[in-house]
Amino acid sequence: MRFIQKAVACLWIFAVPFNMHLSKAQTNINTGWEVYGGSKKSIRYSSLKQINTTNVKQLQVAWIYHTEDADVKGLSQIQCNPIIVNGILYGTTPRLSLIALNAATGEQKWIFKPETYLGKEVALGLNNSRGVTYWQSGKDKRVLYGAGSNVYELNAETGELIKEFGKNGAINLHDDLELTNKSTYIAATSPGIIYKDLYIVGGRVNESANAAPGSIRAFDVRTGKLRWIFHTIPHPGEFGYNTREDKEAWKHIGGANCWSGFSMDEKRGILFAPTGSASFDFYGGKRLGAGLFANSLLALDAATGKLKWHYQSYPS
Repeated sequence: MRFIQKAVACLWIFAVPFNMHLSKAQTNINTGWEVYGGSKKSIRYSSLKQINTTNVKQLQVAWIYHTEDADVKGLSQIQCNPIIVNGILYGTTPRLSLIALNAATGEQKWIFKPETYLGKEVALGLNNSRGVTYWQSGKDKRVLYGAGSNVYELNAETGELIKEFGKNGAINLHDDLELTNKSTYIAATSPGIIYKDLYIVGGRVNESANAAPGSIRAFDVRTGKLRWIFHTIPHPGEFGYNTREDKEAWKHIGGANCWSGFSMDEKRGILFAPTGSASFDFYGGKRLGAGLFANSLLALDAATGKLKWHYQSYPS
């Protein structure tokens, strides 16, 4: 007899059964959640005080949304930190669909399924999406998110692909990298961040010897064209290049990627990017030297990608 395992992935929204009262001072702090992590400063905190230790036990379920695409056999996960903009909740499901829900009722407004555009070789359950990015200029409202190696841009109100962005609504993160093998693993797991009309993104890469480079890139949010790139494995002539004994390292060393997401000082135009180890993660004998910019915190000019300063926690 064959047994089929099924799992349920869902979003739970709770409500406190009494009215909310906020002082004017409170409403001027961090009371929304329009950006992954709570704000561009990645504060991961809300200053709202309606729910606290004295009344949390009164929470009641307001609504539940079932994604209906969890797959235990396929090792799917749901890691999304949804955002809410203008009363609409934007989030992702275990199989990387993008959903837009009425945040008050849980009613689905639209859903975008990337399976139509991705090859069969993409294991949707293994390529997690931690969230989405929202951009607006006047009445032009867009949502960007990663599914596999693609970054899609959709109309935030209708869920339709914006065809003028990249190639028919998507950019492929393999492009604009120095890759001889275009099938090298790279995925947009943590969402990018917006600076003016730039969409800035890192990526997840392999931890093995054949890892893709972890370059940080900024794309024009309207067209998808590359505006700047920062090589976390410096190229000849770039600052940090001489910190590796192997002068050909930039051709075959990958990693040093910003996989966890960014924070930003928007007023000063500074992007902060933490990076991981260079490849191969578990053996450093072939990457001798200090090895910038692995295992570092980078401060970049958000408009140009130019390095302002860096701090390396340990050599790689």
